[in-house]
Amino acid sequence: MTRIVAISAGLSDPSTTRMLADRLVESVERQSGDVSVEVVSLRELAHEITDATLTGFASPRLQDAIDKVVAADGLIAVTPIFKASYPGLFKSFVDVLEADALIGKPVLLAASGGTARHSLAIDHALRPLFAYLQALIVPTGVFASPYDWGTDGTNALGQRIDRAAGELVSLLKGAGTGRGPSDDIDLFSDTFLSISQPH
Repeated sequence: MTRIVAISAGLSDPSTTRMLADRLVESVERQSGDVSVEVVSLRELAHEITDATLTGFASPRLQDAIDKVVAADGLIAVTPIFKASYPGLFKSFVDVLEADALIGKPVLLAASGGTARHSLAIDHALRPLFAYLQALIVPTGVFASPYDWGTDGTNALGQRIDRAAGELVSLLKGAGTGRGPSDDIDLFSDTFLSISQPH
């Protein structure tokens, strides 16, 4: 069974970041059928993450979360956006991971924010971070503003969620069978063909 860990960096309770993570989890489960998804809430580990940053040692509970992330076949990373970037808690958790922990691991990036002006943070803040860690990032990032949770925006948000979740599921299927992503993902086919085939 494919194992996915969803990292939720929401700071409040209840949290729209956690709501977005749950929606992504539901879509992945619906589209895959043979997947185990566990959500790691960084809010519950805030003190342990701070201590690990200062001491270099992870508590048993934090180490368990780290081990789950490392052992997962894929990740869903969801964070709030404040002042055009992710909060320190999210970055501090990433910092306590080993440098090679995410190499080649499929990752779906998502974020929530108080205004649509934050939507570019996925591309200018999150995507470079995970590219540096050499993760395999799915093309579609999912951003949700307060408008998206209203009646007018719910359908569009649902479409973005399903598209991104489908990309992650297809990428994991390709990784699991030893085939390249282009064998499974129509959305990727033109990109991979342009890279792999001579012109």
